[in-house]
Amino acid sequence: MPAHTTEPPVTAFMLVKTTPEWLAMTVEERIHAFTTEVVPVIEARTTGVRSRFYDTEFYSARVTDVWVWEAVGHQAYQLLVDALRETPFWDRYFEVVDLLVGTENGYARTYGVEAVTAIST
Repeated sequence: MPAHTTEPPVTAFMLVKTTPEWLAMTVEERIHAFTTEVVPVIEARTTGVRSRFYDTEFYSARVTDVWVWEAVGHQAYQLLVDALRETPFWDRYFEVVDLLVGTENGYARTYGVEAVTAIST
């Protein structure tokens, strides 16, 4: 019987660009829209995901934000995207420019080697 293996976590770098509709809102309206229209859908439809947000509009005209989503596996990530597509987040408040999805140190698992890392002090 094969050994039980755990699916590696999935990390998705979601490159997005704000839309004129999102930018026309006040900061308070944006927070309210996100916390009432987007977050509840994610929480109701997914488990095992977390997010971090990075502003990039200072350095890029094509992508204004990078949203990093970490999911416990591919199914959790798929449920997240399905949930987001059913909210105004997807193509109304933000244009999804690109999705870069991967697993950390996948090559190390594939080849059974230690992950190469760099530490500078």
